[in-house]
Amino acid sequence: MKVAVLDIQGKDTGRKVELSADIFGVEPNEHAIYLDVKQYLANQRQGTHKSKERGEIAGSTRKIKKQKGTGTARAGSIKSPVFRGGGRIFGPRPRSYSFKLNKNLKRLARKSALSKQASENNLVVLEDFTFENAKTKNFVDVLKALGLDTQKSLFVFPESNENVYLSSRNLKNSKVINASQLNTYNVLNANKVVITESSLDGINSNFNK
Repeated sequence: MKVAVLDIQGKDTGRKVELSADIFGVEPNEHAIYLDVKQYLANQRQGTHKSKERGEIAGSTRKIKKQKGTGTARAGSIKSPVFRGGGRIFGPRPRSYSFKLNKNLKRLARKSALSKQASENNLVVLEDFTFENAKTKNFVDVLKALGLDTQKSLFVFPESNENVYLSSRNLKNSKVINASQLNTYNVLNANKVVITESSLDGINSNFNK
């Protein structure tokens, strides 16, 4: 599949690049996508939630009233979960939400995500660029030229580009990543995926490992 290469003014450079059919032209596997996105979101959870249970509450262990004759239920401790300030029954405990997926499934999910965006014409190939200074205005100008100023966009660079990253980080609808950081969630969470020309080699090598 051949795609035209655009410049940062949004104009056709007259050049075209060939996108690998093994990466950008596969039949999307929805279940693989689901599992990879689920794992990504699970890994974002800290799992530090905790509430005190009965044995962790500070309080008297004195029997708070006599066993019989009160006309109400028997009660042995102020720390009981039925009283205000008592411990919580089966409260949340710290845990890890992460789970394992094999490498081939994750690779299939990412190929499926890229192929899905490519088939829906949501993939843009941009010539390599950088900024002399880190200015948000520079990145906004690029977004406007590409018609992405009102859409969610993902920019993929071959390696870390500090000035471009710093210019984009104040914009909530744009994200800049390296080719090695490409994942299913980020690809599908964007309305447009913008891949710089030299990033294609990195993507091809990462998927062919």
